[in-house]
Amino acid sequence: HLPDVMMLSKFALGAVVMRGAGCTINDMWDKDIDSKVERTKMRPLAAGTINRYQAAGFLGLQLTAGLGVLTSLNTYSILLGASSLGLVVLYPLMKRVSDFPQAVLGLTFNWGALLGASAVLGYTPLDICLPLYMGSVFWTLTYDTIYAHQDKRDDVAVGVKSTALFLGETWTKPACAAWAACFSAGLVAAGQAASMGMVYHGAVGVAITHLLWQISTVSLNRPADCMAKFVSNKWLGAIVFAGIVGDKYFMLTPAVFAGLF
Repeated sequence: HLPDVMMLSKFALGAVVMRGAGCTINDMWDKDIDSKVERTKMRPLAAGTINRYQAAGFLGLQLTAGLGVLTSLNTYSILLGASSLGLVVLYPLMKRVSDFPQAVLGLTFNWGALLGASAVLGYTPLDICLPLYMGSVFWTLTYDTIYAHQDKRDDVAVGVKSTALFLGETWTKPACAAWAACFSAGLVAAGQAASMGMVYHGAVGVAITHLLWQISTVSLNRPADCMAKFVSNKWLGAIVFAGIVGDKYFMLTPAVFAGLF
C-alpha cells in the first residue's frame, strides 16, 4: 500500500513537536554554555530574552502536543514512543561526559524508524525496522559530526565534547565515510527485508552518493560550509522517501491497470 496520508500527517506533526521539545530541553541544559558560543549566544535562553520558567512552560506545551499525537496511536506504539523520552532528556548531558554525544542524538532522532511501522501494524517488524534504525543512527553520526565542526573552537574553550573534536580533521572524513557505508548497508538490508524493488534501491544509491559528496567536499574549517552540508541532508531524506513512495507506486501500477481491463 501507499503511505497513509493521515498517518504521515501525524508523524510529521509529532516529529516537528518532539524535535522542538528536544531543542528546548537542550537549550535549558546548555544555557550557560550557549552564551559562550558564537553560533548559539543569541538563542533566547542564552541571550536572556526568556527565563527558565518561560522555557519550561513552552516545553510543557510542546510535550502536551506530542502526547496528543502519541495517544492517537495504538497501545504498543504509545509505550514505544514514551520509552524514547529518556533519550531525549539524556542527550544534552552526553556532551559533558562522552566524546560521542552524536551517537546518542542518533538513537534519539531516529526512534521514528521503530515507531512508524508499529503505528500501522501494531508491532515492530525488527527485520525491517532495526537495520533502518541503526543505519539511520550512522547517518546522524555523519551529518552531526560535520555540523559539530562549526563549534569546535568554542567547544574546546567551554569544555564540551563532540565527535568533531575526538576525530579532528585527520579522521573525520574517513570515519564519516565508514558511517555512510553502514547507513547504506542498513537501508539496503531494510529494503531487502521489506521486498522493496529497484526504484527504492536506486534512490538509496542516489542518497548515498549525495552523502559521499557532502563528506568529500565539505571544508571542515569553514563553519558556513559545514552548515550548508548539514542542511543539505533534507534532500537526502527526501530522496529516500521518494524512493519508498515511488517503489510502492510502481508495484501497485500493474495491479491498477489489470483492474481496468
